[in-house]
Amino acid sequence: MYSKAIKYWLIIGCVLLFFQVIIGGITRITGSGLSITKWEIVTGTLPPTSEQAWEVEFDKYKTTPQYEQINVGMSMGEFKFIYFWEYFHRLWARMMGFVFLIGALVFSLRKQLDWPLWKRLLPVIGFAMLAAVFGWIMVASGLVHRPWVNAYKLSIHLAIAFITFGFLVNATLFAFNKHDIVGRPTTLFKLTGVLLAIQILFGGVMSGMKAGLIFPTWPDMYGEYLPSILLDSASWKLVNLEFYEQSAFAPALVQFLHRSTAYGLAVLVVYLLYRVYKSEDATLIQRNGVSLFAGLLLLQVIVGILTVINCIGSIPLGLGVLHQAIALLLVGSYVAMIFYMKLSPREKLD
Repeated sequence: MYSKAIKYWLIIGCVLLFFQVIIGGITRITGSGLSITKWEIVTGTLPPTSEQAWEVEFDKYKTTPQYEQINVGMSMGEFKFIYFWEYFHRLWARMMGFVFLIGALVFSLRKQLDWPLWKRLLPVIGFAMLAAVFGWIMVASGLVHRPWVNAYKLSIHLAIAFITFGFLVNATLFAFNKHDIVGRPTTLFKLTGVLLAIQILFGGVMSGMKAGLIFPTWPDMYGEYLPSILLDSASWKLVNLEFYEQSAFAPALVQFLHRSTAYGLAVLVVYLLYRVYKSEDATLIQRNGVSLFAGLLLLQVIVGILTVINCIGSIPLGLGVLHQAIALLLVGSYVAMIFYMKLSPREKLD
């Protein structure tokens, strides 16, 4: 078994990464992501410390499309507010990297990290680095022509963060249960994972497009289950997907797919819950794992509905961030659910 120090280190890593995604959600909803126009890994650690330095940063921001098209005339105080969230988001990422790398170095020198755990940690490192790089690619997409980041690149950045969290949760569970035998997931669990991944991707794109502002109603979309714009063949053009801000087509399509996938996932999880509780061989931890996942999914659906119907003029910050947080918890609970499924009862769930 691994030492308590390693277990605490991994738990701290999960907590830090969880809050990094939360801070990222706040940064996105408040429109703060484009306030820092350069990617400075070392020199960007410290914020401006004088009024002159603040003026320099503000002048850089004034050259961006976001300022010219949306925030022209904003005060220095307003700029400092959006600068804070982007700076805090980057600073938290640096702190995570520092905590993780220092811990890995210390435990490696003490020969407390073996290969079984390392092979679960290497994907965490790889995807974390990829998330940082793609984060800048995402930010750069909003510094040239558009006054916001590209919705598709934002969804990829978010997906990478979720994947990183999933691998880290798996490594943490392994550290606590090194000798547990974990078989392959069955078809039902694989399908649940696929639908969850698709749903998160649609959610990221929907967030980037601010699609909730276009159809802030439920259960219909302004009186229609399927928006009429999606039935108009003339709207099915690549240009409407690329320049999604110029037409309601892409936001309507993404929100419709996001809702439909949620319904499909909910039905599948209810069936999964039924199969697990029907199985006589299912263990308590298996039933608890599926129940936790189902409970979080129900909560996510409720919060998602509340978020949409409150998108009147702007995205509700609290609900939007909570919706993203629960999505991350869903990923963590799915990883745990898969981790604890034993081979013998799972055979009856196919």
